[in-house]
Amino acid sequence: MPQPDATPLAPLGPEDVFVFACHPEVPCFNQCCRDLNQFLTPYDIMRLKNHFGLHSTDFLEQYTTGHMGPQTGLPVVTLKVSGANNFICPFVSPEGCTVYEDRPGSCRTYPLVRLASRDRNTGLKTERYFVLQESHCQGFASGKEWTAGEWVRNQGLEPFNRFNDLFMELIGLKAAAGPGPLDLKGQQVFRLACYDLDRFRERLEQGTLASCEDIGDEIISKVQADETLLLHLAVRWAAHALFNAPLELNFEG
Repeated sequence: MPQPDATPLAPLGPEDVFVFACHPEVPCFNQCCRDLNQFLTPYDIMRLKNHFGLHSTDFLEQYTTGHMGPQTGLPVVTLKVSGANNFICPFVSPEGCTVYEDRPGSCRTYPLVRLASRDRNTGLKTERYFVLQESHCQGFASGKEWTAGEWVRNQGLEPFNRFNDLFMELIGLKAAAGPGPLDLKGQQVFRLACYDLDRFRERLEQGTLASCEDIGDEIISKVQADETLLLHLAVRWAAHALFNAPLELNFEG
């Protein structure tokens, strides 16, 4: 007899509900944070480095490790973990997450999985949600009923989803360009724009960024006042510098 899937994905319609709770009284509390390989998105890094009051370069050096994605050919960033036999998040404590208000988007989304796509002709974005019910997780035994929309609002996921979609557009441009890693210069551009945001800001203010002729003083003033706009600009600039995409700066997501 075939073995059941240990991690089934159940589609979740807009009005469908799931029951879930995660708190210290749940027997498996903190276990997810002690066995993980946590990838960080540009928005995750922005939130975490600000949580600690660190320059992005210092945060990356202190808390992360860089890799080359085998499928995308793009630099990826993961949290440094500890433990001889486990992969323990550096931000977990016996009481729970010590960076909870600025925790990464994937931590917030769990136990849901989000799939988003954009129509090439209309530009309209669609998203679908699934419940990931892993065998070790006991958070489904009791708790509140949630719809996907309620979970997204409760977990503060809107800005994470918006910037992740922007990041995925950049990854899609790389996929369309062909397999294989970026060259060394391309990797440096990608890391600067997507991960080392404070260094990107400094280069922008110094006027030493390549392919930025269309970034005028008005735009620079806006992004100096709003770091989320700066991140939007950085990802769009990377798409322009690496793949000659239009430098669209509507800041609408």
